[in-house]
Amino acid sequence: MRQIKNLTAEELEAGLDEISLSPKDNGLLKLIVRRPLENEREVLREGKLNLIDGLVGDTWKFRGSSRTSDGSSHPDMQLNIMNSRAIALFAQTEDRWQLAGDQLYVDLDLSLENLPPGTCLELGAAIIEVTAQPHTGCKKFIERFGIDAMKLVNSAAGKQLRLRGINARVVQPGVIRTGDLLKKIRL
Repeated sequence: MRQIKNLTAEELEAGLDEISLSPKDNGLLKLIVRRPLENEREVLREGKLNLIDGLVGDTWKFRGSSRTSDGSSHPDMQLNIMNSRAIALFAQTEDRWQLAGDQLYVDLDLSLENLPPGTCLELGAAIIEVTAQPHTGCKKFIERFGIDAMKLVNSAAGKQLRLRGINARVVQPGVIRTGDLLKKIRL
């Protein structure tokens, strides 16, 4: 993976129009990334989602969370999902998308208005539910994409568009594949 110069605030803000054009109801799963160990990534063409592990083979359930009273993994943070247009802007090349640390990269409008907590999404044979847990950037995000990217995702516009992504949990297990349709459903 090659090193790339991070974009400036002005360059990042110029990309917001493209992100806002993301589909509202039916999008595509563009990338699946499993995190088998800390700071390791495996790009998958196919993955399995289940109720216990989230993405099977991912370390989510072993990582723990500061948002639970006992430090265990947060059940509403099984899956981290990022808009593919947003990561394309921050990462600049597709081989750097996985650096964001999310498991699923989708071409779908992730804004709070479009996907409020409780919204269910059909993805391949699985169904996932958007949760209320905020998905925020961390020190690693700054290291990989720059301080201006972090400022943008934490700005009012960035939070409304959920540029850093969303959290979700699996409600129906199933196989997912890159290129699968992702659509809002009513249960």
